[in-house]
Amino acid sequence: MTTGTGGIEVLKVQEKPDPKPRAGEIAIRVRAAGLNFADILSRQGLYPDSPPKPCVMGYEVSGVIEEVGEGINPSFVGKSVAAMTRFGGQSDLVVVKATQVFDKPADLTFEQAAAIPVNYLTAYALLVVMGSLHAGESLLIHNAGGGVGLAALDIAKKIGAVTYGTASPSKHKFLAERGLDHAIDYRGQDWQPVLKELTKGRGVDLIIDPIGGSHWKKSFASLRHTGRLGMFGVSTASANGFTGKLKMLKAVIQTPWFHALPLLNRNRGVFGLNLGHMWHEPEKVAIWMRDILRGVEEGWVQPYVDQAFSFDEAGKAHQYLEARKNIGKVVLVP
Repeated sequence: MTTGTGGIEVLKVQEKPDPKPRAGEIAIRVRAAGLNFADILSRQGLYPDSPPKPCVMGYEVSGVIEEVGEGINPSFVGKSVAAMTRFGGQSDLVVVKATQVFDKPADLTFEQAAAIPVNYLTAYALLVVMGSLHAGESLLIHNAGGGVGLAALDIAKKIGAVTYGTASPSKHKFLAERGLDHAIDYRGQDWQPVLKELTKGRGVDLIIDPIGGSHWKKSFASLRHTGRLGMFGVSTASANGFTGKLKMLKAVIQTPWFHALPLLNRNRGVFGLNLGHMWHEPEKVAIWMRDILRGVEEGWVQPYVDQAFSFDEAGKAHQYLEARKNIGKVVLVP
């Protein structure tokens, strides 16, 4: 639970009465809960969708159905599932609507299953639904070693796209083994001229960018004709206290404006994605999730868990993710 806004000292493990499922709801005994950058920003007071503090964070879980509400088949009790949660997931028992619950693939551990909902749905929406990535096109994945980055790489390989990714040098070997075609060091050099050279000055067809601020301007400038920029985060603003608010303000001021006429003349597109604003579209998200789960069965969706931390170690998990030490997913386990 986040008891307030600030550093990791505001994270506490607390006991509360078990919630009970109402009509159309399912109670899940959690085996693993995903940790996402939205949780970091929420703790820092920089995430506008965060519920008031104190609150329990967490957008995704895997576990076993313990109880069902009215209107739900009682035989579901005991099933292993993955589910999306509108915060509250980092708990040992959660209650969610039945429309947010999916069967856990038998071949995945609970930790791996908890790595699927947010990362793979985000990547699927960015690449397939809104980005319209096709075979033979090119994709630049910023933060390619992160959870969404690896999910996007899985999907792009299935589509047959040429992949470029920015990541720290320590992650390049791993990314090459996962199938990334071109890794670019963004810490020791400016990634933009490197990408330009690799693409012979043309740029790429799709860029997915979770960094925000002026970085979106650089990404947009790196698109080729008919290229698309998918924006899905403002990680550049991450910091505690007053510093974080200043960085967020700076990111807002530096965010480029995209006018319709230049987009027309330059044959480029820009779109944004906030998966947390899709709760009113459960049928649409369920279609995406079914495609992803088919990908697990077919072997091209391979969720990778970097490290699992206990609930008592939530502060360490936040620090690990905040420092971008992770390759793939970080999860919390009760």
